[in-house]
Amino acid sequence: MDHPYHPAALFNLATAEFVSCQADERYLDLDIPITLFQGALDLRAADHPDRSVGQLHLAIALLWRFAKRGFESDADAAEELLSEVLEVCQANSHIYRAALIAMEIRALHSEWCLQREESSALDEVISLRYDALRHHNTGYIYLGHLLDNLALMVQTRFERRGNDKDLDEAIALHREALALRPVGDTDRSSSLNNLATQLSSRFRHRVKDEDLDEAIALNREALALRPVGHTDRSSSLNNLATQLSSRFRHRGKDEDLDEAIALNREALALRPVGHTDWSMSFNLAVELSSRFEHRGNDEYLDQSIALDREALALCPVGHTDRSGSLNNLALRLSFRFEHRGNDEDLDQAIALHREALALCPVGHTDRSMSMNNLASGLFSRFEHRGKDEDLDQAIALNREALALHPVGHIDRSMSLNSLAIKLSSRFEHRENDEDLDEAMELHREALASCPVGDTDRSILLNNLAVFLSTRFQHRGNDEDLDQAIAFHREALVLRPVGHTDRSDSLKNLANDLSTRFEHQRNREDLDESRENLRCALTLLTQHNLHQLGVLQSLAGVYLSFHRSGLDDTGADENTDSLNAAMHHLKAAANVVSGGLLPRLRASLHWARHASEYSHGTQLEAYAISMQLLDAYVSVTASVSSRHNAMKEFSRTLAVDAASCALRNGDVRRAVELLEQGRTIIWTQMARLHTPLDILQTRGDHAVTLMKRFTDLSFLLHQPPVSHPEGTPRVDVEVEEIRYRRLVEDWNRTAEEIRKIEGFSRFLLPPLFSDLQDAGRDGPIIVLVASESSCDAIIVPHKQPPTSIPLPTCVHKLAELELAFREAVPKDAGPKGNQRALMEALRELWDVVVRPVVENLGGIARRGSRIWWCPTSVFNFLPLHAAGEYRKDGESLSRHYISSYTPSLTALIRARASHNRSPSVPFVAIGQNHPAGLSFTLDAVEPELELVRTLLPPPPTVSFSKITSVDATKSTALRALQDNTWFHLACHGKQRLDEPFQSAFLMRDQPLSLLDIAQMDLSRHQFAFLSACETAVGDSSTPDEVIHLAAGLQFAGVKSVVGTLWKVDDPTVQRLVEAFYKNLCGDGTMNSKRAARALHQAVQLLASDRDIPLAQRIVFVHIGI
Repeated sequence: MDHPYHPAALFNLATAEFVSCQADERYLDLDIPITLFQGALDLRAADHPDRSVGQLHLAIALLWRFAKRGFESDADAAEELLSEVLEVCQANSHIYRAALIAMEIRALHSEWCLQREESSALDEVISLRYDALRHHNTGYIYLGHLLDNLALMVQTRFERRGNDKDLDEAIALHREALALRPVGDTDRSSSLNNLATQLSSRFRHRVKDEDLDEAIALNREALALRPVGHTDRSSSLNNLATQLSSRFRHRGKDEDLDEAIALNREALALRPVGHTDWSMSFNLAVELSSRFEHRGNDEYLDQSIALDREALALCPVGHTDRSGSLNNLALRLSFRFEHRGNDEDLDQAIALHREALALCPVGHTDRSMSMNNLASGLFSRFEHRGKDEDLDQAIALNREALALHPVGHIDRSMSLNSLAIKLSSRFEHRENDEDLDEAMELHREALASCPVGDTDRSILLNNLAVFLSTRFQHRGNDEDLDQAIAFHREALVLRPVGHTDRSDSLKNLANDLSTRFEHQRNREDLDESRENLRCALTLLTQHNLHQLGVLQSLAGVYLSFHRSGLDDTGADENTDSLNAAMHHLKAAANVVSGGLLPRLRASLHWARHASEYSHGTQLEAYAISMQLLDAYVSVTASVSSRHNAMKEFSRTLAVDAASCALRNGDVRRAVELLEQGRTIIWTQMARLHTPLDILQTRGDHAVTLMKRFTDLSFLLHQPPVSHPEGTPRVDVEVEEIRYRRLVEDWNRTAEEIRKIEGFSRFLLPPLFSDLQDAGRDGPIIVLVASESSCDAIIVPHKQPPTSIPLPTCVHKLAELELAFREAVPKDAGPKGNQRALMEALRELWDVVVRPVVENLGGIARRGSRIWWCPTSVFNFLPLHAAGEYRKDGESLSRHYISSYTPSLTALIRARASHNRSPSVPFVAIGQNHPAGLSFTLDAVEPELELVRTLLPPPPTVSFSKITSVDATKSTALRALQDNTWFHLACHGKQRLDEPFQSAFLMRDQPLSLLDIAQMDLSRHQFAFLSACETAVGDSSTPDEVIHLAAGLQFAGVKSVVGTLWKVDDPTVQRLVEAFYKNLCGDGTMNSKRAARALHQAVQLLASDRDIPLAQRIVFVHIGI
């Protein structure tokens, strides 16, 4: 339409619609007036006299929509329109001044220049506002608004630069604005609120009680001016509640906290779900959290988190308040984690902090806060789980945050403190002196920049003291320890009774006093330390994870009393110091909220000290340690990460526990503890294949549990998701969290199954009465090597077990193992030096095998089978080959047929599913030229053909062969899956650094132990591994028995022939021929005959002196 009044009509209609939307709070309808304003503006040419008015009104409408919905594009469009108005209008015109005010509103709402660390931009805005003030006299109607906005910007500059003059100027400006609004003025309540906010800010920085009291009085007056029904009443309620909460934290008056909560509840009720400003009521969450800290009712903390979740739901993606809401919820979850130790809370908090940081790009005013929050979460997780990458990332984040807090910034001291704490922690773990020295400089600068009276000073004092104590332990300077104690005392004074951090201060002071006692032997230090720790413990609620640390410290103090001969625990105790120490260590290990890793470390301390003093709780301590180790390892998805976790802890835990039981005369318990604490990784994998068919007859609930358990086991058995380099850390964490949740659900389901009659021991560590079944076909000889003793335990099928002390020690056995490693290469070739190897075999016979054979007479007849279950260093000794090696000399092979088993449970499992099928699917796989090797294994193809000729013909055996040209990883995997008998002839590679990457080398890729471990070979009967080093494990975790042959047995193969070291082609050819003739020469196939067949084949080779001794004893049998 071209009517000349059409633009004016559109403009008037837009104005009416806009006013109507404001009056009726129809914020979703703001699109209508904005469209009309835009239409009117489009019809007015660039030189039209009313164009500036149209631009101004459209900008105001856009800013209003931005304030209600948070679309940044609206604010940007408004800024562009207003800039054009300011360029074309006279500086003293009403339109110019209105545009200037609107521009200030734009800056206020969108934090233009506040979301960017641009000092010049901030100064420019403040200058503009002072210019605007100079254009108006005291009678100007909007003068109060200009003063308020200018005060806000000056306050922002104070927060950036820390200049006290800015803070005082902001308060003065607000006082001037309030003076312009006498009683009865409609804007007086807003002015009262603004002044109160600035006074509260000054209180936080200078701790002047009069500022806080005046702020509360002003907020009360503002609230009185906003009675029930007033649109801003909820804001006033929130503001007053915030100040009362601050006074509660400062003075500890319960009535202030209770009133704050009541006010916040009323504010919440005035903002029903769906109201756009409802998220502001997160203050109630803060107060409920404070009440939880003060009174310890978990319900308050849960309520506060629920409120934060609702607030976040009202800040969807794209909302300007989303990052703040994410941070609020994350901080509350972190707080709950500190009190309950629930890993899910910590993981979720970190994920939320990451999302919040992503919403604060470089230049955003909240970026430093988000980085510090995320760093704190990562550091907490590092302390809880011990992952180095969390600590390194936390340090990197703190460094970036510190760079955003230059000298003078009000947050610099806490930023310095945060970085110093993490550097000090990294020093403790890696002992890099550069970290220690930098942390010292940062701590001192932090304290120097925090004046006396500042609410953060106690934190800085405490942390500097902790650091000095760490440096004392590293460098031994007494001045550091004395100064640390002095700083802890000063911090404690600033944390009176009722302060949430008082227990932490008491514990830290106690620890340093105890340390000083150890060096200076002053009894008063030890007495004060104990008293402080007792007080600290009384201040902690039942679910507080910090109980663990206090209990451990108390145990240390009681141990100091015991060691020093000051063996009294006080008049209120009726037990000695040693018992008290063990009691507290046990309690620490059982603080469920403390987390698996801290509990495991506490239990290991308990086990070590209980063993050191032969305390009656040592067996219990070992059992709990192994239980916690199992649980800790189980929550990591990959077997390589589990193996790395195992390496962090004592490699002798199980054997030490067994030795302890043997010293106490409890042989059965020794066997149980060994079975519980060894082959943990394999046992965890085997649990996922536990058959539960019998539950189908136990009712609908049992069937439901069976299905749930089976489904969860299937999910847990899947290979972990591989993350290519460069994958965002948050994506990795999501997968880790998912896996931990599956483990938790799996554990809960197992607990439910145990409630069913007959299943009370489901997947619990087996009892000796169950383990004894492993000796059904012959006795098991369990060899135990620990620092305290070396023993053999004979486990027969029906008779009681027998313990035999061996005339050796673990150090001599380690020397013997080294002698074998050095002797085997010397024996290579027909003319090799066999003397060293023979001497080692003689010693093995004398100190280990002969004592066992002498005690087997009444248990196993000559020529029958026995099984060796070695532990620790015994895993690396060729027990089956021990003998005197002289004419008519004794040897084990003359008495018994030896097999090995990694555990009793593995042998029982293998026997339980032994199946003699009338037709045997047998595959022979060979690879003579694998990827990465420059030479060819010439004997491989002839060996495959030899095996074919030695096996019975169809239908007894269904034979297939995969030759080198076709033997890829994938074809080998398929063949292994489809055939229950197999023979592998290839190059074997042992990886000592990553044992699960030990492999059979195929044409394209290695067929690794990890690949095998992830297969279900439960129907498989037999495997012959004609490759090098297939039955030798990893020395860093010997009792995990991680090698290719054991992997096949744990995957389900009943009977396995493997090798201890390198084999040569002539030996293999002769042994393979002799073995298969003995195994199936009569035309039948039975995997239980493999051990005897190997024994006879080796005996045949023994008569050939052209074969080196090392090659005659290289093959071993594992399984049934």
